[in-house]
Amino acid sequence: MKLLLTALLTATGLLGCTRLPEETPIRDVMLLDQGWSSSERDQLYHMPQGTRLLPRSWLLALEQPRLSLVGAERFTEPGYLARFGFIPASESVSNPDGLPIGFAVDTWRPEDGAARPETVVGLSCAACHTGQIEYRGRAIRIDGGPAMTDLATFQSQMGVALLLTAESDIRFDRFAAQVLATEGIADSEAARTELRTRLRAGVERGRAEAAQADRLGLYALTEGFGRLDALARGGNFLFGTGLNDPRNLAVANGPVSLPALWDAPWFDWVQYNASIRQPLARNVAEALGVRSLVNLTGAENTRYTSSVRVDNIARMERLIAGARPGAGLRAPAWPEEILGAIDREAATRGAAHYARLCAGCHAAQPVTGPSGRPELAVRMFPLERIGTDPSTATNFATRRAFLIPGSAQTVSAAEGLRDVTERVIGRWFIRNDVPEAIRREMLEERANEWRAPLAYRARSLDGIWATAPYLHNGSVPSLYEMLLPAPQRAAVFYTGSRRFDPRVVGFETGEFQGGFRFDTTLTGNRNTGHSFGGPAGTPGLIGPELTDGQRWEVVEYLKTR
Repeated sequence: MKLLLTALLTATGLLGCTRLPEETPIRDVMLLDQGWSSSERDQLYHMPQGTRLLPRSWLLALEQPRLSLVGAERFTEPGYLARFGFIPASESVSNPDGLPIGFAVDTWRPEDGAARPETVVGLSCAACHTGQIEYRGRAIRIDGGPAMTDLATFQSQMGVALLLTAESDIRFDRFAAQVLATEGIADSEAARTELRTRLRAGVERGRAEAAQADRLGLYALTEGFGRLDALARGGNFLFGTGLNDPRNLAVANGPVSLPALWDAPWFDWVQYNASIRQPLARNVAEALGVRSLVNLTGAENTRYTSSVRVDNIARMERLIAGARPGAGLRAPAWPEEILGAIDREAATRGAAHYARLCAGCHAAQPVTGPSGRPELAVRMFPLERIGTDPSTATNFATRRAFLIPGSAQTVSAAEGLRDVTERVIGRWFIRNDVPEAIRREMLEERANEWRAPLAYRARSLDGIWATAPYLHNGSVPSLYEMLLPAPQRAAVFYTGSRRFDPRVVGFETGEFQGGFRFDTTLTGNRNTGHSFGGPAGTPGLIGPELTDGQRWEVVEYLKTR
């Protein structure tokens, strides 16, 4: 059996090619003052938004994808999940199984579109938006900061583990015994047969989807740690898988660095290409993109029914936003007691450079939105002006979708996502009999507008020190390199380490086991643009070349943001 499985997995390209980083021992974790309580933090970490990885009983029983006749360790072992970048968390009322930050237990019901009532584990927004910096054996938690997760590798290794379980009698027997006990089902031959049928069906769906993606080259550009092409992957799931229309599948080669959350609820437009206006629609789209259940093709009276927890999503948005800009989740302050004292004199000189060269672009302007609500207007810069890798913006701007199976008529991806999110939210309001006043409150009286500009935003730089790597696609590893002429930046570096370098303000980038080799010569990964120095007329030339002393002064100032 071991030889058979080895041959099977090797033939399908699933075994023998994945190396994960080793877990880094941490002495203690420092929580910074970011303006909210431990209770609010716990809500961010584990509040379900309606997504599903696996049934809870399956996930808790699943073994790691390591061939063994005597049994491998649990897939949910904290040290193992940490190797994908997930941050361990303690057991609590909202996290009874001690799963990592960003894992959430939920119950799917038939009225959500589920075939049967089922307790599931899915991902919450914290899986991508909780950061951690490690320095000299200590960890600094960054709530709302960019995570260092590798979701694609995590998903593929979970698929391997499920395949091993489905095809090995010995492994399946251990799995079935725990699953049936957890679900309170009598252990019988019939129960095991039904469970194995469900397991094999799920494995086959995953393999078919992966084979189609490989055949079409959808995910040939590897995202690695801390990045995701969320717009493209979400579009593929909704328009391709959800509508069962392969014409709607598109190559995903515009990954973005997972962004920080502070201030985002108040931005007039969000996403790196400023494509979404309404916070609720933005977060519903995110939940749909990470495998919420949604009915896009059923009967009229059930179409757009979904498992998305619109109420939880609206509650989390209000929690992060606070009552006014700056009153919710705040950007973290540089912890001098761990990372070292800021050179205040150098920072003062750096502030003058920043005011001259940077503040005009990176200062969000307080404005009053169409509904009278305060907003922060973020400046946008066309691709030819900023000069950074255009893939994220151009892919979304040029993408089309067939919303009606068999029809030759298409809509833009922006219009398609606006339509789906509008209908999913509307169906949830109807199902839950939500009064009009509460609907307006949840929508924050903002229209569900989508667009696809050939431009990128320049958000405010509060807390920028805690958000490495930089540029929208994470192609520049440190703040120091951001101030270099673009041709002088590292062409290749490694991501996946949380070991922080407080001098250059970024993570260590040397080669290490399981690290992701970030090649900036590849389309989607380019580190061009936003350049200080270069010949006149160079795309993305935004300022004169700085002296090395000036660069270090700006870096020192940015630690104070």
